[in-house]
Amino acid sequence: MSEALASPSQGSAVRTASPFTRGSVLAILVVGFSAFVAMLYFLGAGDTGGESANRNAHASSNALHGFAGLTRLLEANGYNVEKSRERSGLETPDLLILTPTRSTNPDDFAEILESRQYQGPTLVILPKWIAARPQGEVAEEDEERVQDDWVQLISPYSPEWAGELPELYSMNLSVEFKEQPARWGGMRFAGQLPMNSILSSEHNPNHEALVIDDNGRRLALNVIGQEGTYFYDEAHWLTIVVEPDLMNNHGLADPARAALALALIEQAGYDEKRVTFDLTMVGIGGATNLLTLAFRPPFLAATLCLILATLIVGWRAFLRFGPVVAQSQEARFGKTQLVTNGAGLIVRAGRLQLLAEPFANLAQRKVARALGLSNPDADAIDAALAQRLPDEEPFSNRVDKLKSASRAGEVLRAAQSLNNLASKVTGISKR
Repeated sequence: MSEALASPSQGSAVRTASPFTRGSVLAILVVGFSAFVAMLYFLGAGDTGGESANRNAHASSNALHGFAGLTRLLEANGYNVEKSRERSGLETPDLLILTPTRSTNPDDFAEILESRQYQGPTLVILPKWIAARPQGEVAEEDEERVQDDWVQLISPYSPEWAGELPELYSMNLSVEFKEQPARWGGMRFAGQLPMNSILSSEHNPNHEALVIDDNGRRLALNVIGQEGTYFYDEAHWLTIVVEPDLMNNHGLADPARAALALALIEQAGYDEKRVTFDLTMVGIGGATNLLTLAFRPPFLAATLCLILATLIVGWRAFLRFGPVVAQSQEARFGKTQLVTNGAGLIVRAGRLQLLAEPFANLAQRKVARALGLSNPDADAIDAALAQRLPDEEPFSNRVDKLKSASRAGEVLRAAQSLNNLASKVTGISKR
């Protein structure tokens, strides 16, 4: 019982049981570190899970008017598809697909189109639908397949800002309702739209029709400009899909419309297999922060080194993890311990030579008292010692050795010599 309750004052270390096993601690560290790194990455990438609340049509939307199906269709046909959340993505030399919204500023949009003349091909899919969250309750058998970003198409509209663009890009748009889904044709394909409404553009001499409806109105077109102009001779392709139901998720349910979508992208992108979808125009991303830069070259290398260093430090700390050791008390109580602690401090400080003179004075008084001398003078002590201990080294010589010692070993030997002399004299006086 006494062994189990060993007191710290006895110089023993008490080892308590750890509440966690090594495997539990490792699991906590791995899960916590992975979650932290994932949080940093998604914050830097701008992916904070807020896309489901965006009712605009964009490349990540699974709604009827979204274009997630188009991205998957392109990937299935060997395209390298990128979704850009930054304004710098508008400068890509690859085919850039823009999906403007109902509130797009015509001046800002025209500036983007003009800069794209020198950067690369562009395909624009105009907006058409006002969408809202689905109303009513979902049938029990459909709950598992219903997604958060599904919407209900309220009504079609014509984006008025398209008519405010510069003359080269300007379009006079209108929405027409038919008794049956309108037919379309172009690019060697033909078919019907999925809805009874149709968004189309009237004739513009700067535009070349690619897909038309029964009345010859343009559903998809190329902006070519006037012959002899810079745009006509040198500018990159600009294709505008006026009727989005030809390429959105609802439209791609039909094989003919899916084939048309591939044909439009193929001719707009010069047969290249790289496509970038812009997400900034619908309010997703668009900002660069320090976290974003940390996961991109050239800062990515420093970030990886920092993560590696953190892992090494964490692994080192994990290897040292174990039951807590309760150390014994460093400074004990009592006169003896006080002297011991003081001596230990002097030894650590390396100042033993400072004790030479005080120790010599103490030894002189002790020897003089043992010899019965009233005046503890070194010469008197030497004379008395010569009578009683003629074979011993004189007291004054031993004091001089102590005071002249410069090293710790010399100080200890000289002090021991004085202490031995004092012990002999004291033993003689007691006889």
